[in-house]
Amino acid sequence: MKDLAAELKRLQDEHLYRRRRIIDGPQGVHLNVNGQQMLSFCSNDYLGLANHPEMAKAMQDGAARWGVGSGASHLVNGHSSAHHALEEELAAFTGRPRALLFSTGYMANMGIIAALCGRGDFVFEDRLNHASLLDGGLLSQARMQRFSHGDTDALAQKLAAHADSEKLVVTDGVFSMDGDIAPLPELTAVAKQHKIWLMVDDAHGFGVLGKNGGGCVEHFALGMNDVPILVGTLGKAFGSFGAFVAGSEELIEYLIQKARPYIYTTALPPAVAEASRTSLKLLQTENWRREKLQTLIKHFRHGANELGLQLMDSETPIQPLLIGDNNKAMAISEKLLQQDILISAIRPPTVAEGTARLRVTFSAEHTEENVNRLLNTLEQVT
Repeated sequence: MKDLAAELKRLQDEHLYRRRRIIDGPQGVHLNVNGQQMLSFCSNDYLGLANHPEMAKAMQDGAARWGVGSGASHLVNGHSSAHHALEEELAAFTGRPRALLFSTGYMANMGIIAALCGRGDFVFEDRLNHASLLDGGLLSQARMQRFSHGDTDALAQKLAAHADSEKLVVTDGVFSMDGDIAPLPELTAVAKQHKIWLMVDDAHGFGVLGKNGGGCVEHFALGMNDVPILVGTLGKAFGSFGAFVAGSEELIEYLIQKARPYIYTTALPPAVAEASRTSLKLLQTENWRREKLQTLIKHFRHGANELGLQLMDSETPIQPLLIGDNNKAMAISEKLLQQDILISAIRPPTVAEGTARLRVTFSAEHTEENVNRLLNTLEQVT
């Protein structure tokens, strides 16, 4: 058997050990962390909706109507009118005929890829794809080919080498650790040339990008013919929980029949679906949240450049500061913590060796004063 104690010690010695923090209170830019008040820059609640009063009321009203649990999977008796209404509204939001709810984004990605691909097929994935996409490829038992990050020429070469096989191209929309946006127009062109489907997980793009918060596809003015399989999460900019896939009538019906993480999982609580319906409305109507985010991002990048900090190429709320060394990244994160600023140090295996970073993320609830405080503190501790 594996020596667990020795493995844990190795992780500690290599500064790769992870510890949970206990949050007392709702999500927000100000958090009570292990009993200490912190200014947080490490949440995916990009639009600041997770503690919105209308969201809380929608969940309370939903619990009063449907109770707490859904009781069973969607295909048994767990599919409520709240779930169904949310699916219809997400389909309309994405401009597609149907949408299908999953309990988590991880389950959505594993279920979709494994349902569409199998032995003898090929799955082509960007090298920096999220773990859920990579695990979906492995679960499918298809042959997985990874191409260099954002390199459509490399992808085209790999596709040409397997011209007679069933294939699926899979990418993140916004890459969670780098914050950059996938070159979707170019990926779409390559996929169309080879007559195969493109699947995009836009977990970090929905709500943030596009005039109406429609994410990467809206940002690039793409449609269902360009991106046939569009995945989103409800736990980031939506401020809620769960995930969905949007696409054609046939795609959704097929996934209902074949996606095991959908079939064999208890449905989301209906009250959560009600909260997500409210967040979908807020996301589309309160455009000031996206506008404010862009103002904060530009302000931060300008200040960080003046300090000589090494930023990555990102126009999204994910603004990583590249440090390199694991120990140094941890030390800076700890110094920030001592100044009541919470930013996680991201280390391997989440990112490649030698690219440890501070993953700074912004919310529409942050203020310019918050950003200035962060910049001033970074000047002191880096």
